[in-house]
Amino acid sequence: MEKIIKGVLNFRQNVYPEHKDLFGTLADGQNPEILFATCSDSRIDPNLLTGTSPGDLFICRNAGNIIPPHSNETGGMTASIEYAVAVLGVRHIIICGHTDCGAIKGALDISALRGLPHVKEWLGHCRSAMEIVRERYDIPHDHAVGVEHLNEAIEENVLQQVQHIRTHPAVAAKLATNKLEVHGWVYDIKSGTIRCCKHNDSVFKDFDELYADLIEQQAGE
Repeated sequence: MEKIIKGVLNFRQNVYPEHKDLFGTLADGQNPEILFATCSDSRIDPNLLTGTSPGDLFICRNAGNIIPPHSNETGGMTASIEYAVAVLGVRHIIICGHTDCGAIKGALDISALRGLPHVKEWLGHCRSAMEIVRERYDIPHDHAVGVEHLNEAIEENVLQQVQHIRTHPAVAAKLATNKLEVHGWVYDIKSGTIRCCKHNDSVFKDFDELYADLIEQQAGE
C-alpha cells in the first residue's frame, strides 16, 4: 500500500494540477471513441500501450479478455458493451489479448481447474478456440492441449471473442451500417509488439501492415 499512497499523493500534488483543465472537462461527461476490452492481467496498461489519456478509452477488463456471446442473461460485459455502443456511440472496439495469458493457460486443460468452479465456468467461453487448436493438431479429447500451443490458442481466443461480440444486437446493428469497426489485438509483453486482425479476418497481421494506410497518413501530417 505504501506505493499506492505515494502515487495518490503525487497525483493530487502534481498530476492533477498539470491536467486540471482536462479533468474539469471530464467532470461533466465522457465521449470516448473506443471500447477497449482486455485481460485483467496486471501487466497490461491500456492507456500506456495506446498513448491515450483519461476519457479516450472505455475500458472493460476480465480474465482472458472474454466476450460472452449475447444472451438474455445480463452480465457485466453485456451491459458495458451495450452502453458503450448504444449510448456512448464508440466507433471502434478493440479486443486485446496478450502473451503468457494465465486464463488461456487454464483453458488449455480446463478439467484441471479443481476448486475454481467460477473460473472454470467463465473459461468455457474460450472453448471454441481450444477446440480449433485441438482439431488442428488432432489432439484427443482425453488429453490437454499442450502449452506448446499457448500462443496459437491466445490468438484463436481473440478471434473467437471478436466473433462473440458480433452477436450483441447493438454491435451487429452498427456493423451492418458501417458505423463501427471491431479489431482483435494480441500484445506481446516481452517485445512490445502487437499483432492484429479486423472482424472479418481469420489470421493476424503485424500492426504496421494492418494499419499501413493510417500510419502513412499520420506520417504525412
